[in-house]
Amino acid sequence: MILPFREPDQVEASIPAVAAHLAAGRLLGYPTETVYGLGSSVSLPALESLARLKGRELGKPFLLLVSGRPMAESWGLTFSASARALSDAFWPGPLTLVLPGGEGRLPDALRGREGGIAVRHTSHRGIERLVRDSGQPLTSTSANRPGGPPAPGPDKLMEYFRDEVDSGLLLVLDGGVLGNVPPSTLVDCTAAVPRMVREGAIPRAELRRAAGRLAP
Repeated sequence: MILPFREPDQVEASIPAVAAHLAAGRLLGYPTETVYGLGSSVSLPALESLARLKGRELGKPFLLLVSGRPMAESWGLTFSASARALSDAFWPGPLTLVLPGGEGRLPDALRGREGGIAVRHTSHRGIERLVRDSGQPLTSTSANRPGGPPAPGPDKLMEYFRDEVDSGLLLVLDGGVLGNVPPSTLVDCTAAVPRMVREGAIPRAELRRAAGRLAP
């Protein structure tokens, strides 16, 4: 199934169906401020289903989309001084922070090798509202088959995953075709000194202009 997801009234109308779909452990294809993503709820069965869809081992974690720092903290994630400064400056937006915490609240399958969980407050208004209204983080990974480019729009996403859409496993939100936007910048904030993992949509120099010595 494909649901229109471009105008505010379309976003509002889709939220109950999307919430029920995710609560049943099924998967979502959706636009973000960077690329189209694939996601699920944070339950372990849903994460396993998402890993199978992507064709990869569950040990490679997915990031979480949240509606802001309060949601991340409510799930037990911890913000260092650097993480607070960076999130104040660049959230919502294409900045992903790897944060410690969440033990007992979030599955360990979401953790990377450094022990943290990657989190972003998306600036896509529709997805931000979906996450906020549901009160639940949404997992996120690029909408592509292994080794292939991410889907720029719903038509290509359908081409990649037609069987899963036809079976009802995957629900697609049609947010139009996205531009050629770099992936989010990724900063590891699990230690006292932040570490740049991936320089993406936000350059290192911009991080440092905004957060000074608290930036990587």
